[in-house]
Amino acid sequence: GIPAPQLFDAIARESERRIGRFTPQDLGNAAWAFAIVGTADRGALVNAINARAAELGLAAFSGDERCQLHHFFIGVEACPPAELVVPIGLRDACREAMAHAMAASEPETATLS
Repeated sequence: GIPAPQLFDAIARESERRIGRFTPQDLGNAAWAFAIVGTADRGALVNAINARAAELGLAAFSGDERCQLHHFFIGVEACPPAELVVPIGLRDACREAMAHAMAASEPETATLS
C-alpha cells in the first residue's frame, strides 16, 4: 500500500469528533483500520475508542467486532500513545473471540490409514 498519514490523521480527527455516533460495527472497523496503520501518535483516538467501547458495553459487540478490537488492543499495547483503559471483560472477550476465529479457520488435518 501507499502510506497516507495525512489522510489517516484527518480520519482520526473526524472519528474523534463523531465517535459518539459510532455503532459497534463502526467502532470495530475504525479500531481495526487504525490497528493496521498504527496508533502511536493518535492518543486522543485511542481514548475515544476505549470510551465508546465502555459506553456500548461488551454485549453490544459481535464476535467479528471483538476480533477487530483485539487487533486494536494488540497494536496499542505494542506502541502505546496513551494510557489504555479497556472496559472490564472486553479485552478477555476480544482475545477469546480471536482465538475462536483462528481455531475455526485452521484447515482440518487429513490422516492416511
